Amino acid sequence: MTELPAIPADLRALMAEVGRRWATDTKGHVRLMIEKFSEVLKSSPREGIRVEANIHYGPHERQAFEVFHPAAADPSPRPALIFVHGGAFTEGSRHRSAEIYANVLYYFARHGVVGVNAGYRLAPEARYPEATRDIAAVVQWMHDNAARLNVDPNRIFLMGHSAGGAHVGTYAYDKRHHPAGGHGLAGVLIISGRVRADARADNPNAKRVAEYYGPESSIYDDVSPVSHVDEQSPPTFVACSEFENPLIDVYCFELAYRLAVAKGHAPPLVWLKGHNHTSIIAHFNTAEDVLGRACLAFLAETRRS
Repeated sequence: MTELPAIPADLRALMAEVGRRWATDTKGHVRLMIEKFSEVLKSSPREGIRVEANIHYGPHERQAFEVFHPAAADPSPRPALIFVHGGAFTEGSRHRSAEIYANVLYYFARHGVVGVNAGYRLAPEARYPEATRDIAAVVQWMHDNAARLNVDPNRIFLMGHSAGGAHVGTYAYDKRHHPAGGHGLAGVLIISGRVRADARADNPNAKRVAEYYGPESSIYDDVSPVSHVDEQSPPTFVACSEFENPLIDVYCFELAYRLAVAKGHAPPLVWLKGHNHTSIIAHFNTAEDVLGRACLAFLAETRRS
């Protein structure tokens, strides 16, 4: 079995140095981390994992995904995780590089979880709530194909990073976007998700928020996932990093607080020291496993009632 690659000392030093000034050039620092972690991930284990590529759920080229099948034979139905990438609402791809974001799904498949790396349409071509409608279609596809995939339909999870976390949160929490039978999820994992829409001057991506949600900021509270959390919201795991794109950590903690108040108990929450907005997702399937193990524990403990 291939050994998991460690995060090299020089990359850790770079993460620390860049982290202190992350907000001065978020786009440039994201590109740098993608480049560095893509090199590390080239040696990550993939043995036996079968990938079904380019499954389309709609006519648009971005309405497609891959399915990652675990290697080990297991007759019992497995949990499934649908991963939704970020990109500040207007860019990004499920193939940010040859390694990222496949690393996330390889990680979960290695641990017995059927994984989906989902694409969706972007703004300004597809404005709110079209990305959420795309996610709803992927969730429905997973339910329709659960038997073929050996997936337990009561253990289907959604995981979103950055803008993907916003789209996932909208689907999970805002009942206006649920199908007739409900959201169909066992749980949700929000990783550095921009779960509040805002037009603040200290948000370097405010213009791209407007590209997706529209220029009228008076509606932003209503379209924000955090505004729709209640006692019936699906179980949620929240994580953010020490060095985030501005305001994302604030909104992740707001989400955790609102969930705690609504449900009467705090959700699982990870604050990943030393990591940044990109490394928090790019380091999956390396030897550093604190966040991954916490996610797996959440999956193991949670099912749809």
